[in-house]
Amino acid sequence: MVRGKTEIKRIENATSRQVTFSKRRNGLLKKAFELSVLCDAEVALIVFSPRGKLYEFSSSSMQKTIERYKVHAKDDSNKNNTTIEQNIQQLKVETASMSKKLQVLESSKKKLLGENLDSCSVEELHQLEGKLEQSLHSIRGKKTSLLEEQIMQLKEKEKILLKENAALREKSNPQAHQRPTSSMEIVPHKDDDHHVDVETELYIGCPGRQKTLGTLQQA
Repeated sequence: MVRGKTEIKRIENATSRQVTFSKRRNGLLKKAFELSVLCDAEVALIVFSPRGKLYEFSSSSMQKTIERYKVHAKDDSNKNNTTIEQNIQQLKVETASMSKKLQVLESSKKKLLGENLDSCSVEELHQLEGKLEQSLHSIRGKKTSLLEEQIMQLKEKEKILLKENAALREKSNPQAHQRPTSSMEIVPHKDDDHHVDVETELYIGCPGRQKTLGTLQQA
């Protein structure tokens, strides 16, 4: 017969809970005894029932095993405390190192801004000047790149707007591109190829002293 899997949770029925406790307690004591004999291990087992009754097993002396456990637990606690103290000291060292780095960076920042330059030597000032020139070169290069991108974008927008404007013109005046027609036609005069004399009165001089230049010919 296959045994079903028991769900690990508190058994609500008091009778079933007591029966299960008795069976598993005996099995646990048996396993502790077998472990101590087969493996020559020092085993101590303490169990309190739900009603407070004590059940125990020890392969040697329960008191000696408990004392040995206390010493071992104390050693582990000391080791843990030592490890914690070492970690704290390491963190303190790292914190001090980071603080020094921040101070150096803050001092360098002020010098780049033109502050606290009294303690700088000529060489340090020369280095600061070089750094500022490099920064300006990078800034100007980035600025030029952004301006070029903006110009390209504006040109693309201009092309789009010109196309849209042309399309709107075609929609608003569809006959603008057609050849104009008229019922009247210009007929050349048969005498257009001949010279015609036109008499004009052109005067030069002050009023009262007008002189006629003559007759002009117009082709």
